[in-house]
Amino acid sequence: VSGEVPEVPVVSTKSGLLFERRLIETHISDYGKCPVTGEPLTIDDIVPIKTGKVVLKPKLLHTASIPGLLGTFQNEWDGLMLSNFALEQQLHTARQELSHALYQHDSACRVIARLKKERDEARQLLAEVERHIPAAPEAVTANAPLSNGKRAAGDEEMGPDAKKLCPGISADIITELTDCNAALSQKRKKRQIPETLASVDALGRFTQLSSHPLHKTNKPGICSMDILHSKDVIATGGFDATAVIFDRPSGQILSTLTGHSKKVTSVKFVGDSDLVLTASADKTVRVWRDSGDGQYACGHTLNDHSEEVRAVTVHATNKYFVSASLDSTWCFYDLSSGLCLAKVADDSEKVDYTAAAFHPDGLILGTGTSQSVVKIWDVKSQANVARFDGHTGEVTSISFSENGYFLATAAEDGVKLWDLRKLRNFRSFSSADANSVEFDPSGSYLGIAASDIRLYQTASVKAEWNLIKTLPDLSGTGKATCVKFGPDAQYVAVGSMDRNLRIFGLPGDEKANADDDSAQDS
Repeated sequence: VSGEVPEVPVVSTKSGLLFERRLIETHISDYGKCPVTGEPLTIDDIVPIKTGKVVLKPKLLHTASIPGLLGTFQNEWDGLMLSNFALEQQLHTARQELSHALYQHDSACRVIARLKKERDEARQLLAEVERHIPAAPEAVTANAPLSNGKRAAGDEEMGPDAKKLCPGISADIITELTDCNAALSQKRKKRQIPETLASVDALGRFTQLSSHPLHKTNKPGICSMDILHSKDVIATGGFDATAVIFDRPSGQILSTLTGHSKKVTSVKFVGDSDLVLTASADKTVRVWRDSGDGQYACGHTLNDHSEEVRAVTVHATNKYFVSASLDSTWCFYDLSSGLCLAKVADDSEKVDYTAAAFHPDGLILGTGTSQSVVKIWDVKSQANVARFDGHTGEVTSISFSENGYFLATAAEDGVKLWDLRKLRNFRSFSSADANSVEFDPSGSYLGIAASDIRLYQTASVKAEWNLIKTLPDLSGTGKATCVKFGPDAQYVAVGSMDRNLRIFGLPGDEKANADDDSAQDS
């Protein structure tokens, strides 16, 4: 065990091996076995043997002289060098194996990424093909009276167990949304109120300039409205299942969009383009394009919702939009293809969406619900990041201020203003059964449509928001349904439960005062 001649030798009766007594006894007490053979061994198994007393330990011959010592040192050095060389070879081999493993891992990651991309593209193509597959003849026949010869709203409805594929919001789209957000945020810091903006005194002198009967008399009522400021064109959605494109300066109806089978709950222009979006209680969203002669044709009929669609809102890139429905989901669409990229439901609670609007910077989506809750979503992750409680009754309308700090929400109990920086309600306006709330594009004024129309001057969180003007609801129904500010707040457009679009502005403003006789019949 020690490599030396034993001073007190003992022999194992089992293996016949010779040991130093003190060493083997210590080993047996620690391990209970032979250090050489590994067999069980006890103190009783070792027998001492007698030897003659050696006074001097014999010296090895090769260490008895200096040349012998030098030879021993040389042998040990050679052994050390050989051992070091072997270790270096093992290290080199291990490095090569590690490099090869890393290369294989990198190649596998690239292959996986390529396969995922091909899978997403295949899903997108499959979804587009499914969307454009014509319906069965009997389905078309059943729905023909509702569509006036166009593709009916229910043609693409699928069974309860069938789900349309949504490829998701890709990394490229998220990068595009983020870049748009950064550009708009930077631009907003340098934003100045336009000199042509109507003054507070001007709004205080607003009165009705004109009234235009745009919708049918058998189903009167304007549900929604939007204004294309660059062309001063107004779009209205009615209870008569049509949307009307109206040129305000000339007082002429440019086009009537027919195709929905129930009331048009929301209408939106897409930037300065020739596209218009409409949502309807018939569970569909339609994308309309100007065919060039002033007439609009339906480019896409989207059937991704199973209940009434209450709102559409366009992203700042003008490439994507969101629809919100009473089926407890909101959908994120690619505008050019009409493809639903994501269909989002809140797993934490069931809510029915009644209003929706993008934040001016585009990375936040606000939604109102019939359960009186306002939810704020992160568009990139489709996660609910905040919620505002406090309303009573259905949230009918929401609007973000241009500065990006304030959110206005309307419900049965009135209008509330929320500070998005501190996520709290800082002011409330008691307007019973408020149907619509809208900031003007500059963020200087706020309009509320209820039993009358109220115009406020915006301010900070702590400052007072002054009431500028209260405009009466001249429809006789006692219910104004929507309000929008015209370019530079030079006029206010109001929709009510009758079929007329009313324009309020400064008396004598020739541009705003359209000739009522030139309005088209319903």
